[in-house]
Amino acid sequence: MTIKLRATILLLVLVSLPLAALAHVGSPDIYYQGPAGPYSLMVTIRPPAVIPGVAEIEVHSVSPGVTRVEILPMQMGGPGANLAPRPDTALPLANDPSTFSGKLWIMARGSWKVQINADGDKGKGTMAVPVAAVATTSFRMQKTLGILLSVLGLLLVLGLVGIIGAANRDADLGPDQPPSPAQIRRARWRMGTAAVLVVTALFLANWWWGTEAEANAQTIYKLPHVTALLQPGSLLQLTLDNPNVSPVNQFRMERWDRLRLDDLVPDHGHLVHLFLVRMPDMQSFWHLHPAEAGTGEFFQALPAMPAGHYQIYADIVHQSGFPETQVGTIDLGNVAGRPLMGDDSGQSSLAPAEKVAQLADGYRMVWERDTSPLKAKQPMWFRFRIEDQNGAPAKGVEQYMGMAGHAVFMSNDGKAFAHIHPSGSVSMAALNVAQGVAPDASMSSMAGMGNDARTPEVSFLYGFPQAGDYRIFVQVKRAGTIETGSFLAHVEN
Repeated sequence: MTIKLRATILLLVLVSLPLAALAHVGSPDIYYQGPAGPYSLMVTIRPPAVIPGVAEIEVHSVSPGVTRVEILPMQMGGPGANLAPRPDTALPLANDPSTFSGKLWIMARGSWKVQINADGDKGKGTMAVPVAAVATTSFRMQKTLGILLSVLGLLLVLGLVGIIGAANRDADLGPDQPPSPAQIRRARWRMGTAAVLVVTALFLANWWWGTEAEANAQTIYKLPHVTALLQPGSLLQLTLDNPNVSPVNQFRMERWDRLRLDDLVPDHGHLVHLFLVRMPDMQSFWHLHPAEAGTGEFFQALPAMPAGHYQIYADIVHQSGFPETQVGTIDLGNVAGRPLMGDDSGQSSLAPAEKVAQLADGYRMVWERDTSPLKAKQPMWFRFRIEDQNGAPAKGVEQYMGMAGHAVFMSNDGKAFAHIHPSGSVSMAALNVAQGVAPDASMSSMAGMGNDARTPEVSFLYGFPQAGDYRIFVQVKRAGTIETGSFLAHVEN
């Protein structure tokens, strides 16, 4: 196989690298609603399946009067942050002029943002939505394609050797003049030499291919796995993983991949949002916030928890706005535990509900949904209402970590996990970086990130990544107590 053919195959493989939504395991699409100047926009971003690749952008104007929408991709840090391309114009849909659609190239891995410029009868407005883009795997070439390319490469080699032989045997012959024995010997000798040179070139090309493939493997994002150990006194020790830095890729990889564990920034007040869910019943759910003891080391005093096999998700955000979710498991016996404190929350006997989840003191949480089936990959609002014992709107509802509530959407097999806020699936810290605000800025600087917690209703913007059965955990704070509702969701294609 020639070097040119190898290079073509390498290009095909390099453009077959999918992306991961790193803060949401198995849930790649991005959903966000927020202000762009005088307008409220609902944005859906479907990251490309390849890098470089094309992201699909859909912008729905909740506010009337938007007549033009421009979109452009920008890196959140490094030289590319100041070298924005010309914006593309998103086109209104024929059946819905308030929704604009467009496509953008994302050219490299890393922390990106999609800047959206809206124009209309109220003037102009701008917003930025963060996007984390990385390659997570490389696909092997299809066997049939490999066989076809190998046959074509062999034919090219045989043809090249044959051409060299014919040129050295027949080029100087007249019409109907047979080659002399000396010419035949010369042609055979030069054909043999050409064959050796071609085989050597193929060997060197194969070596180059293997070297590049090994280097490329170092650039593939590896899902970090947190290690959890239960220490005496119900103290959970967490060791964060950082598999994406090695002696090889420190020199070969792009800027984004020089991830560290000493650059974490608070996301709505905490460096780590730790979720423990007992599997497979998913009735013991905990949302905790460990304290940092050193770089990559955290400790959490566990509450009283029943025994079982727990799935672990640890959400973190790097200073660049690059979010990650570290995953792990732990088997626990019955934990005596300590009382919940601060923003820590959870419950050990969460019976899932179709529409009405029972809370403490006779209160209940109602999922305000119609009878239409849930569809995968469709952005939708999930609305919940908190009622008292008599069905009246609950009083004393407060903000929980600066927002009206928090939600977790999790598939029953644990392969899809997303920590969602009222305005969508992006983390607050990443959104701060995208909008030019300090990563650990308070909620007061982030208009649109949380709906009004003074009302007994909370809603979340999200789209299920694929069909299947899911559990939805909704957390609100009422009268100083954090309460959790659990709901069942069946999603169709």
